[in-house]
Amino acid sequence: MTPAAPLAVTMGEPAGVGGELSLKAWLSRRSGVRPFFVLDDPDRLSALARKLALNVPVIEIERPEDAASRFASALPVLPVRLAAPPKPGHPDVANASATIEAIERATAFAIAGTIAGIVTNPIQKKTLQDAGFRHPGHTEFLAELAGGVDVAMMLACPELRVVPVTIHLSLADAVRSLDADAIVRAGRITAMGLRDLFGIERPRLAVAALNPHAGEQGAMGDEERRIIMPAIEALRREGIQAHGPAPADTLFHAAARPAYDVALCMYHDQALIPIKTIDFSGGVNVTLGLPFVRTSPDHGTALDIAGTGRADPASLLAAIDMADDMARRRRT
Repeated sequence: MTPAAPLAVTMGEPAGVGGELSLKAWLSRRSGVRPFFVLDDPDRLSALARKLALNVPVIEIERPEDAASRFASALPVLPVRLAAPPKPGHPDVANASATIEAIERATAFAIAGTIAGIVTNPIQKKTLQDAGFRHPGHTEFLAELAGGVDVAMMLACPELRVVPVTIHLSLADAVRSLDADAIVRAGRITAMGLRDLFGIERPRLAVAALNPHAGEQGAMGDEERRIIMPAIEALRREGIQAHGPAPADTLFHAAARPAYDVALCMYHDQALIPIKTIDFSGGVNVTLGLPFVRTSPDHGTALDIAGTGRADPASLLAAIDMADDMARRRRT
């Protein structure tokens, strides 16, 4: 990767707000910012810009290296053609292949080192799965494209970082699947990611309890004693600063957050509710463990406002800025 390598932004769900966010992100560009290009259908982006009265000229490029010279005057787009005209708010299975192609091509560029990282617009998982996509989401798909590496999903904003040990599972399945090995694996990937991508030499991990009051010495569950504490001890033996299990109802308030660099949470909503409450617009999804940088806005496709011009680009802009920062810090 060269210092001037651009970021690649994928189209996401064509019927969602991804196209609008990409256009608005280019409008918000600042002098000296790392250039980015979009893997998308240039005709649909041009039409969307006209519809929303956004003054965004769109220019097709043939390769990532062309983005830097075009970025100042137009939004560079590496074409990924849609099979059907998208209808805002109404995903079409016919366009699922283009959504997947954009992710695959961006990943190939990242592995080849021709881009600094990937920023993924939100996908509509059910639509992709109806087309045969077998992954729960971006995180698992990118891990497979990268060769089956172990990954962890981190959500980050300036005030908080969280990593859920179990991700896209029902609460019942998450509790059943939780074990010490999964916690240790997530903690290990998280510590390495904070060192290699964020420049935190000695990351401090706060490990959340599963049960109320951290199990109340077994009166409200024994997972803390039986699963979580052995995992914390294993992480400490590896030289990782981990403490807990910490009751989740006191872990995320303002006075507690300065004591750790990341909270390792036991299930999806335990991690996502606090960060979305603290900073809904500025949260960023980061995949740790990949051999390249990947970020994403911490929100969905917003089908209810797609095509209306009301989409807020703050989270995509935060994801672009964080990807740029991670690319500059990244240790290979």
